Amino acid sequence: MAAFDLLLVAGAGLLGGVMNALAGGGTFATLPALIATGLPANAANATSNVALLPGAAASAWGFRDELAPVGGIPVRRLAAITFAGGLVGSVLLVITPTRAFDFIIPWLLLVGFLAMLLGPRASNWLRARVTIGRRTLVIAQALLGVYGGYFGGGVGLMTTAAYGLLAGAHPRSLFSIRTLMLAVANLAAALVFAATGLVRWSACLPMLAGAVIGGWAGAHLGKRLHPGVARAWTLVVTGVTTLVFFARAYG
Repeated sequence: MAAFDLLLVAGAGLLGGVMNALAGGGTFATLPALIATGLPANAANATSNVALLPGAAASAWGFRDELAPVGGIPVRRLAAITFAGGLVGSVLLVITPTRAFDFIIPWLLLVGFLAMLLGPRASNWLRARVTIGRRTLVIAQALLGVYGGYFGGGVGLMTTAAYGLLAGAHPRSLFSIRTLMLAVANLAAALVFAATGLVRWSACLPMLAGAVIGGWAGAHLGKRLHPGVARAWTLVVTGVTTLVFFARAYG
C-alpha cells in the first residue's frame, strides 16, 4: 500500500474513532477512505468493521459494571442472540456480489443517516405510543444483530429505540447494554470476515491504530465539546458521505 494510502486510512481511522466516541457514525469516515484506496465495497466494509472493533470492545468493557437485564431478558441471552445475528449478517455480506453491494450500500448509509438524524425524536415519539414485550424484543434483537453484522451504520440508535419501547425503560440506563450488543455483533462479523479472507490487513492495521487514538482523543474532546456541536458535525459528515455514495452508484 502506498504511503499516501496508509496516511489516508490511518487518518480516516482517527476520524472514525473520534466520531464513535462523540456520537457514533465512524463507519461513515472509514468506509469511503478504504474504497478510495481501491478496495471493493464489501471488502472495505469488512475491513472497517475489524478496524473499529477494538474501540467498540473497549467501550463495552468500560460499561461492564452497569450491565443489567433488559425487559427481564438476561444479558447473556441477548448477547447470544446478537452474536448469532451478527454471524448471519456477516455471512450475507460475504456472499453478496461486489457489484450488488455497490448499489445496496447507499441505502444502508441512508438508513444510518436517518437513524442519527431522527433517532432521539423518533425514539421519544414511539415510546409515548408503543410498548413491546419480551418476545418482540428477542425478534428485534436478532434483526439488529443481522444488520450490525452486515453493515451496522446507525445500529446503536436503532438499538436504543428498540429497548426504549419496553415499558419503563430509560435511554441512559440502556447505554451500557447497547454498547455491549454493538461490540458483540462486531465481534461475530469480524470472525467471519477474517476467516473468509475479506479483511485487507494492510489497510486494516493502520486504520485500527488511528481508530484507537481517535477513540481516546474523542473521549477527552467529548468532555469539552457541546453535545449539539458533536451531533451537528456528525450529521454533516454522514449526510455528505451518503450523497457521495448515491452519486457513485446511480450517477
